[in-house]
Amino acid sequence: MTEDINKHEFGGQHTDIKLEIVERYLKRYSAALHTWCNDVWYIDAFAGTGSRTVRIKARDGDLFEEPAPEYVEQRRGSATIALDIQPQFERLVFMDLKPRHVAALNLIKDANPHRTIDVLQGDANELIRREIDINGWKSRRAVMFLDPYGMEVEWETLKMIAATKAIDVWYLFPLSGLYRQAARNMSKIDETKARAITRMLGTEAWREELYSEAPPAGDLLAFLEPQEVLQRNADVAGLERDVRERLLTIFPEVLEPYALPPVERPQKFSLFCAISNPSEKAVALARQFGDDITRSVLPSGAFRRTSDR
Repeated sequence: MTEDINKHEFGGQHTDIKLEIVERYLKRYSAALHTWCNDVWYIDAFAGTGSRTVRIKARDGDLFEEPAPEYVEQRRGSATIALDIQPQFERLVFMDLKPRHVAALNLIKDANPHRTIDVLQGDANELIRREIDINGWKSRRAVMFLDPYGMEVEWETLKMIAATKAIDVWYLFPLSGLYRQAARNMSKIDETKARAITRMLGTEAWREELYSEAPPAGDLLAFLEPQEVLQRNADVAGLERDVRERLLTIFPEVLEPYALPPVERPQKFSLFCAISNPSEKAVALARQFGDDITRSVLPSGAFRRTSDR
């Protein structure tokens, strides 16, 4: 029996929300940009297979509904969503490291011979740095989706994207990865974890910015535990703020992030939208899109964050 290369089972409710947010942005972005630009791209750096396999759990019957067995359905992934956007993107670039995912993406390419689609296999950081011509974006615009499987996105890659001054970036930041690596006590951060944090944030300054000798103010647990010399002084919401501030050092604007899952805790991801075009018009447009999406997609209370550690 041959393996189904399109099978890509992952995510949950937050995945549906994430993809809906990005789809709504792509629709608004493409419509707005195509009023004056004839070369608008979509770049998906961790494209997967182009679809996602969702397992729907069995449901017991009740007075109103019959019982239903478990079943599996295929839903669109980010690459397929981008293909459906109107007006169409002039070029779509799909990247992935896994051979099985690349094979599935090539099937999508073959099924759409009338579209200009590039499928690239390799490490996303290396591919972006190799393929992006910083000087080639004067008459071209793009949206890039960074949805890494873990903590793969490197700061130097983000700097190159920002330098184009033409690419909007949707970045699903692995907040849980950061607070796992940035342990509450500095003594628990080994060199491997330290390198991962530095690679993701692009600076060693996190050691001074995130840690201090005094326990965080108002932290009652700090007095019940043995104290270390250096302790993290930011909760999860604070870490998210620090990440946004770092992104603002290279991007002219970074919208307030979407917390995912939106209400449940602990928060695992922060969905950032970073704008590389410094023009006031581009920034204002992105803010408008973000505000509209916030009101239409996210459930009530999605931006209320608790202090998870």
